[in-house]
Amino acid sequence: MKYKTKVLVERFTEILSSWEGVDCITLNEAAMPDTLDPYFALILDVFYSSPIPNAEKRCSMYGDDVAAFENSDQSEKDRFLIGDVPVRLEFKKTEKINELVKIATTNHDSLWLIKDSGTYGFYRLANCEIIFSRTNWIHDIRERLTKIGDKFWKEMRNSVQSKMEHFLSDLGAACFQGDKFHYLIASAGFIKTACLTLFCANKRFEPSHRAYFKQVCELPALPESFVAEFQTFLEYDSGGNLDSKFYLAKLIAQKIVLL
Repeated sequence: MKYKTKVLVERFTEILSSWEGVDCITLNEAAMPDTLDPYFALILDVFYSSPIPNAEKRCSMYGDDVAAFENSDQSEKDRFLIGDVPVRLEFKKTEKINELVKIATTNHDSLWLIKDSGTYGFYRLANCEIIFSRTNWIHDIRERLTKIGDKFWKEMRNSVQSKMEHFLSDLGAACFQGDKFHYLIASAGFIKTACLTLFCANKRFEPSHRAYFKQVCELPALPESFVAEFQTFLEYDSGGNLDSKFYLAKLIAQKIVLL
């Protein structure tokens, strides 16, 4: 972690941890690169179990150098700048997290509540750096996440694999029509859901989109020649040979289904 980032992390940890309702604060991996990295962002997940200050009061507590403050009441996110550093604070109720983890581990009849949102939230719970913990809550959550069983992964895989096949069908239609715009949309959907299917097949939570390619290529169980074929599919083709791309997508999908 760069010194500039470390100073800001310590600053906001001191502020946020002073609120009695805050149980835990974690630092997202997006803060690990240099602040000059275009993907850099200081993202803190703030887990709370009792009321915290409202948006207006929170803003006043962050400091006089806060600029471009924005708040989303619906998802409880504060966004602002400190100099040229983008800061995002995401407030999450521990009660809601407990409910989602319970669904994933034991209450499988309610898995439909998770299928659309995916497993990235669990990835952050399991992997983000703990920078403040008032209780053992986050450690208990991480222990429970290690006990997610086969039924969860099977149902999640079935859901995303079905979406992958749907996008593949759209890809074929776009190629047949020579519709490059629709091809790009279907291609993006296919790429994401193919990766999601492989994460589920390997019983891994999905990372941020930035880390998809690197992490999917490092999964222990992959179809034969997947990395080479996937790289080829991702390459930009100025000639616009959509038929060959669709053939490759079908090959990739068929191998994933058989994995």
